[in-house]
Amino acid sequence: MDVLVIGAAGMVGRKLVEHIAAHPDCLGGDIRSLHLVDIVAPSAPAALSSIADCAAVDLSTAGTAEKLISRRPDLVFHLAAIVSGEAEADFDKGYRVNLDGSRDLFDAIRAEGQREPYRPRVVFASSIAVFGAPFPETIPDEFLTAPLTSYGAQKAITELLLADYSRRGVFDGIGIRLPTVCVRPGSPNKAASGFFSNILREPLVGIEAVLPVSEDVRHWFASPRSAVGFFVHGATLDLDRVGPRRNLTMPGLSATVGEEIAALQRVAGTKATSLIRREPDPVIMGIVAGWPTAFDASRAASLGFTAETSFDEIIRAHVEDELAGVI
Repeated sequence: MDVLVIGAAGMVGRKLVEHIAAHPDCLGGDIRSLHLVDIVAPSAPAALSSIADCAAVDLSTAGTAEKLISRRPDLVFHLAAIVSGEAEADFDKGYRVNLDGSRDLFDAIRAEGQREPYRPRVVFASSIAVFGAPFPETIPDEFLTAPLTSYGAQKAITELLLADYSRRGVFDGIGIRLPTVCVRPGSPNKAASGFFSNILREPLVGIEAVLPVSEDVRHWFASPRSAVGFFVHGATLDLDRVGPRRNLTMPGLSATVGEEIAALQRVAGTKATSLIRREPDPVIMGIVAGWPTAFDASRAASLGFTAETSFDEIIRAHVEDELAGVI
């Protein structure tokens, strides 16, 4: 099996590659080659050094998708994206990377298949941002995708393309609508949702964090562990079971910011929660106000996708995976 990971330097991409290194049979077959690319060159774990190569590429640059697909990978993880806050701030960049880059990738697969039969599996990182208010109390997969952000619009359009190209046999695709991934390791990024992780990650290591919204803000979450599990399962799932509606809302946990903080206190004590500084930000509050809060993910669950059921689990997973169990 030849595997291409686009967006391998991002948090989920790195975690996915680490998982493959630790569980080399997780994708359902022997991996002959692993091609890791991103806007900055990713790195491969030592365990994969004999089969992995890494490169810095810009998927939105003309000709890049064709070069990547000329290797005819059997499995493509498309994780690359400009995150929500940056896509909202930079209209042109968001559409160039999140939409045009995806279309170029899909068309490169189509062109390769026209030369010689070729139909890879494509696993696409979508987002619950494809939905827009007003929302029902619980949002089903069938709810109207009417996003209220440019990022959400870019993901929703790509979902439609993925479903249509799959229907026409260009590739066998599945769209993974990720909950907000929390706690994200590393440094704060430009995602509007970044504060959900910041108010946990920084206090766990004794650093102050800013909370820009009220504690009654509710959202839909899953850990990095679960996110990796979603993509691995999407890569191996029999997609005949999924049917023509190829984009699935993943299981997750509906929780308020206040419930996040309460879980942090249970796991790490008041010393950690005292490091959260409240600084309301009208821009972030406005973006978050248009986000969904709870989902009916029973369709994905029936297909074997799973996630955490409490924020204590999410925080403990971060402590185990990123802090070697030490707060």
